[in-house]
Amino acid sequence: MARLAQTAGLTDVQQEILSTVRDFVDKEIIPVATELEHKDEYPTRIVEGLKELGLFGLMIPEEYGGLGESLLTYALCVEEIARGWMSVSGIINTHFIVAYMLKQHGTQEQKDTFLPRMALGEVRGAFSMSEPALGSDVSAITSKGVKDGDEYVLNGQKMWLTNGGTSSLVAVLCRSDEGHSPSEVAAAPHKSMTTFLVEKEPGFGEVRPGLTIPGKIDKMGYKGVDTTELVMDGLRIPANRVLGGTTGRGFYQMMDGVEVGRVNVAARGCGVAQRAFELGVSYAQQRHTFGKPIAQHQAIQFKLAEMATKVEAAHAMMVNAARKKDSGERNDLEAGMAKYLASEYCKEVVEDAFRIHGGYGFSKEYEIERLYREAPMLLIGEGTAEIQKMIIGRRLLEEYRFQG
Repeated sequence: MARLAQTAGLTDVQQEILSTVRDFVDKEIIPVATELEHKDEYPTRIVEGLKELGLFGLMIPEEYGGLGESLLTYALCVEEIARGWMSVSGIINTHFIVAYMLKQHGTQEQKDTFLPRMALGEVRGAFSMSEPALGSDVSAITSKGVKDGDEYVLNGQKMWLTNGGTSSLVAVLCRSDEGHSPSEVAAAPHKSMTTFLVEKEPGFGEVRPGLTIPGKIDKMGYKGVDTTELVMDGLRIPANRVLGGTTGRGFYQMMDGVEVGRVNVAARGCGVAQRAFELGVSYAQQRHTFGKPIAQHQAIQFKLAEMATKVEAAHAMMVNAARKKDSGERNDLEAGMAKYLASEYCKEVVEDAFRIHGGYGFSKEYEIERLYREAPMLLIGEGTAEIQKMIIGRRLLEEYRFQG
């Protein structure tokens, strides 16, 4: 086990789970990740292996067939998986957010219907807030669900769905203005949003009447995992597929899901940064210049020192944010800080490892080239760095309100 990014106070069960996941990453993910990434190929065998390990049900309660583990255990597993290949952690994270939203907010019938199959990985989740004309400004969404008898008719276009093609259950945020006047909607748009649970066939094209997944978006990095659009044109959804059974709660449900998602994006940043450090410190001891390994040059030692410190700091903040959520406390400040710091430090550690590799870092033959293209996604996913700083700033002003 590496010296960096250790977590104190873990139970024997947690240590056993993490050891199993790390072993799987070292044997089944790292050896094939770069080849699959260059082909933009979905990691089917890896996903099947994760199903067998029970990771799709890691945080789903035992009564529904899951392992009933904590957010901390989950985040530490995500960190390990992202260390192997960040795209694989995305496949699990999006599924997990939908399962978490169901566990926290679903009706009993919705939990009974979906959670046991999600724990087995038979039903795979995706969730959708963003639209082509907006990203972080969730309150401005235009996709709409209109009640028609015992059903809702959904229309609109969504963007940036991780698992959009491979998923069979999508939590979709739409505007549903029933019971609200136009002035009420304008004054508090977040109060007129609803999360709909949309079941579909995996694949691309028209996957059910009124629902089209056009195809994979070609990306700079974060390959292998399918990122898609979602187009709803007269999509009919039964009323019992409103998450929680009540309209108007969608914004709060999604924000709760994104809050734990941010802890997991922080964990991804930690994992990628750890791998970049491993690659950098290894290469620095093998590459010779001026008659000695470059690790013996002070300039490189300074880089390694900075990289290791950033890996350690990001890990500590991520663990703190997860533990706070597990304790039942509000953790949006800690999650925002962890996500912001881990994604920024990840980018910096990856770039330093890239520089240590010199010209070879630019070659697709070396793993660091892949990490260099993957790290930027973390600056954007689950809310940009700027959004995190807004959340952090507002929460600090709440905590340190001037008493004058």
